[in-house]
Amino acid sequence: MEPNHFSNSRPSFDDRLQTHPASGEPAAMTVNRLIKRLDGDDRVDLLRAVRESDVSPYFRVMESATAPIVQVEGKDKIMLGSNNYLGLADHPDITQGAQDALDTFGSAITGSRLLNGTMDIHLELENEIKEWHGTEDAMVFTTGYQTNLGTIAAVVGKGDVIVVDSAAHASIRDGSQLSGATIRKFAHNDMADLELQLQGPVVGDGAVLVIVDGLYSMEGDLAPLDQVTALCTKYGAALMVDEAHSLGIYGESLTGAAELFGTAGDTDIRMASLSKSPSSTGGFIAGSHDLLDSLRIHARAFLFTTSGVPAAVGASLASIKLIRSEEGRQRARRVLEHAEALRSGLAAEGLDVGARSPIPGGDTASPIVSLHIGDDLSAMNLWRQLFDKGVFTSAALHPAVPRNGALLRLCVMASHTDEQIRTAIATIAETVAELPS
Repeated sequence: MEPNHFSNSRPSFDDRLQTHPASGEPAAMTVNRLIKRLDGDDRVDLLRAVRESDVSPYFRVMESATAPIVQVEGKDKIMLGSNNYLGLADHPDITQGAQDALDTFGSAITGSRLLNGTMDIHLELENEIKEWHGTEDAMVFTTGYQTNLGTIAAVVGKGDVIVVDSAAHASIRDGSQLSGATIRKFAHNDMADLELQLQGPVVGDGAVLVIVDGLYSMEGDLAPLDQVTALCTKYGAALMVDEAHSLGIYGESLTGAAELFGTAGDTDIRMASLSKSPSSTGGFIAGSHDLLDSLRIHARAFLFTTSGVPAAVGASLASIKLIRSEEGRQRARRVLEHAEALRSGLAAEGLDVGARSPIPGGDTASPIVSLHIGDDLSAMNLWRQLFDKGVFTSAALHPAVPRNGALLRLCVMASHTDEQIRTAIATIAETVAELPS
C-alpha cells in the first residue's frame, strides 16, 4: 500500500511550536520581547505605586477653567501650577476669539497647512506676530513642541553642530536628536562652558547652532542672552532662543527675554509657544524670509500634521492683540509684582527659592518661583499636603531635574489677588515647617 503523502507526513503546528527547527530539540515558546519589556519598567512601577497611594502630583483632574481658583477633583484650589501667567485663559476677549473661529470654521480644519489647513486667521495671526517682533516673516505651528521639533530638524543636520544648554526643554533635546547633528551640551547658564563647546572642531562646511531658553521652566531663571549672543557672534554660530515662558512678560514690547537683553535683532531664530502667556495652543517661529520659507519646505512637523483647531488659532490671535495693548502691559507688570511678593514672602520664611536673574541694569524675578526641596519623596509629600490644604503646585522630580534636586514649581498669574498670594505664602511656610527634618 502506497503511503499517503498528505497525512502525517509533516509535524503538526503544535509540534512545530515545541520543536527547535534545526536540532529537533524542544524549544521555548516565542516571546514578544517588546511587550515583555514594558512589564519591567521601574518608572512605570513607581507611577503605579504613587497613583495607588494617591500621592501622585501628576494627572490630577481639572474641572473648571484655568484661573486663580480652580476646581480640582471636587474642591477649590489656589492655582500655582499653571503657565497661565497673564491670566488670559478665561478672559472674555480670548474666549470670544475662540468662539468666533469655531462659529466660522467649525471644530477642525482636518488638513495640514500645506493643503487645506491654512485659514485666513492663520495669516492674520502670523502677520500680527511678524509686526510685533519686527521680523520679516513668522509661521505658526500646531503645538509648541512641534515648533521646536520641526524647526531644529529642518535647519541643521549631519555634519552640523548643536550647542545646547543642559536645562533646555525636552522639545529642544528631541529636535536636536532628530536632526542628526552632533550635539554638545554646556552646563546650565555657564558661559565659560558654552565658549569651550564653541571652540570644538566643526567638520568641513558644517554650521553651528546655539539653542537656549529665554526663561527656563524649572528654575525660573533667565538665560544671560547678552553674553550668549556675544559668544555666538565671536564664533560665527547661529542663535535660536525659545521664548515659550518669557513671551508676554519681558521687554518693552513684551516679546521676551531677547528684547529685554537688547539682543532680539541678533537672534537668528525666535521661537515661542502660544500656550503659556497667550493661553491657547500652538507655537511660532519669527525670523527672516529665507528661514521661514525654508521651514515651509523642510519642517516635517509643520508639513505632515493637521493644522491647529480653529478655536485655538482664534484664541491665539485675540491673545496676541491683547498682549500688545495697554491691558497686556498692565498684566505683565502685575504678574511680576505677584512674583516678587511670592518669592520675597517665601524667602522671608527661610525657604530656598533660588537666585534672582541678572539683567542689564539690575536683576528680576520671574513668574516661575522654584521652591527647592531636594528629595523626591519629600517633594511629593509636600505637594500632597499643600494639595489637601487648597494650594495646587507643580512637582518637578528626577529626571526632570537633577538627582536630589526636586522642587515645587510655583507659578503666579496676573489675575491672582494679593490675598491669594498671602494665603499661599502662609500655607506653604506652615506646611514646610511641619515636614520631618
